[in-house]
Amino acid sequence: MKTLDYTGLNENKVSNVVKGLAQLLANFQVYYANLRGFHWNVKGHGFFILHSKYEELYNDAATKIDDIAERLLQLDAAPESKYSEYLKVSTIKEAGDIHSGKEAIESLLGYLKTLIALEREILSAASEAGDEVTVALISDYLRDQEKTVWMFTAFAHNHEAK
Repeated sequence: MKTLDYTGLNENKVSNVVKGLAQLLANFQVYYANLRGFHWNVKGHGFFILHSKYEELYNDAATKIDDIAERLLQLDAAPESKYSEYLKVSTIKEAGDIHSGKEAIESLLGYLKTLIALEREILSAASEAGDEVTVALISDYLRDQEKTVWMFTAFAHNHEAK
């Protein structure tokens, strides 16, 4: 038995959604690890604000990772679970040790740009497949991430002026 047999979604039509979600899962796993590094290693001006915000973001990313993996299962696909495989396909690369708040914010904004672009592709594929559940999930991600981009660009602008 397959889940798709009961949901009314066509396996062929959701194949692009599955591919996109698998890519998104890999990107989110590397994004999560990078956020942990930012949280642990941030120093200097804005430490208290950034340290706390990175923790909030990596906790949110962990929830999204679980959501994406479960959505893949609901679409009768097997989510990848090995970091070695994530690193092969993720378009977000490992950050290494970044201590500068400014450098971390620039990296973070780049990651969000990558995630947003991929999520827009998934949104389009899910719409074409009639997959309203994935559309809703990804729309929620986009709403949150666009707000995060706005907040970090405002924060970075404030720190550049000083």
